[in-house]
Amino acid sequence: MENTYKGTNKLITGIVFGVITFWLFAQSLVNIVPAVQEDLGISLGTLNIAISLSALFSGLFIVAMGGLADKVGRKRITNIGFILSIIGSLCLVIANGATLLIIGRILQGLSAACIMPATIALVKTYYEGADRQRALSYWSIGSWGGSGVCSFAGGLIATYLGWRWIFIFSIIIAIIGLFLIKEAPESRAETSGKFKFDYAGLMIFIVVMLALNVLISFGSDLGWTSLTSAILAAVVIVGVIVFIKVEKSKDVVLIDFSLFKNKPYAGATFSNFLLNAIAGTMVVANTYVQMGRGFSSFQAGMLSLGYLVAVLAMIRVGEKILQKVGAKKPMLWGTVITTIGVAIMGFTFLPDLPYTIAVFIGYALFGLGLGIYATPSTDTSVSNAPSNKVGEAAGIYKMASSLGSSFGVAISATVYSVMSANNVDVGATWGIITNVIFGVLALLSIFFMVPKNAGQENTTTIKRRKTPAIQR
Repeated sequence: MENTYKGTNKLITGIVFGVITFWLFAQSLVNIVPAVQEDLGISLGTLNIAISLSALFSGLFIVAMGGLADKVGRKRITNIGFILSIIGSLCLVIANGATLLIIGRILQGLSAACIMPATIALVKTYYEGADRQRALSYWSIGSWGGSGVCSFAGGLIATYLGWRWIFIFSIIIAIIGLFLIKEAPESRAETSGKFKFDYAGLMIFIVVMLALNVLISFGSDLGWTSLTSAILAAVVIVGVIVFIKVEKSKDVVLIDFSLFKNKPYAGATFSNFLLNAIAGTMVVANTYVQMGRGFSSFQAGMLSLGYLVAVLAMIRVGEKILQKVGAKKPMLWGTVITTIGVAIMGFTFLPDLPYTIAVFIGYALFGLGLGIYATPSTDTSVSNAPSNKVGEAAGIYKMASSLGSSFGVAISATVYSVMSANNVDVGATWGIITNVIFGVLALLSIFFMVPKNAGQENTTTIKRRKTPAIQR
């Protein structure tokens, strides 16, 4: 049955619901800190830890769960992700203190680690050519656009119904998602012999990622040159060396480094890391317009509205460009447009009104470029992954997103903070320049690693077959 089943719109919708339920619990909590703190009576420090736990546990286990999906079943891991999301959200709904809040956030992070790579693997398995590119467009809308939509929706729900209702809606969406993917058959890589898993690799990986996350998240508070930061950096460096050595000596591994021998996959993954690092722009611009230009948090948020509209509008456009000219050109165009948008936000020498207009335009170009880039990049990574390792490859690709974002925010915030000591305008400019550098590096990785014909072969094949659109 696995060989004859073709992906349907129903399956796409279920997959997108999985991605959206992740953003509902991931993004919304960031915007409702005062309400949650007052209601639960916990300290701000505890709440901030709870907020970061989902991203931490998602980053720790996303590669492992992607690889596990290949072995035990991509649909099964997706279903486990939905169930973890339901239980985690329920913990938040009934929380009356820090304990259930923290447990819920950990479960939600594990949910994301299951859902994100496993759903990409399902798309690779059950859709081909132009149909797969269309499915990945909707996946990207749920992922890239979901953060903005859920941020807005979460604020609206919290204001009029109460913050707990965000997670009630998350439960409802997860249950619907479970129902929508029910008809899809199981998909797993062909294996022989008994089940094996790289437990030693996972333990080393967790230690490295924990040290890296603590360094990124708290390096500024600890002091980048402090003894603690130096120890954490040493753990990361030594851990990476040990991890690579251990992985190369084993047959069953957590991360197959041979994946990066495929230049299109490596180019898509590296550029994905770097373009997610540009997320630091939002931190710099948002902070600067409030501290340097006297904007309220609401006004600062409204400036990024163009980003949300543009990224949602352009994702399907990126898919169409992909089908016309292949992946490389829209990936390059998207990166160039994003980098230009970011650069415009660094024009801090402008007076208030012109600068406000510049930031709005910059955000819009930021979203427009990412929208064009999203589907061609995801399709390039998925189409170049071996069929027996697509879950693992998707996990690495998505880990690049979260690591890139963490790095970008930490580095940009540090540059902004250091350079703002004497002049906040100079600090904002250098914070933005840092992100322009990320954009240029992303451009170079695409230019040198992604071939001209990437993404064209499958589209040509699907046109030649004249297969109908995805089954209704």
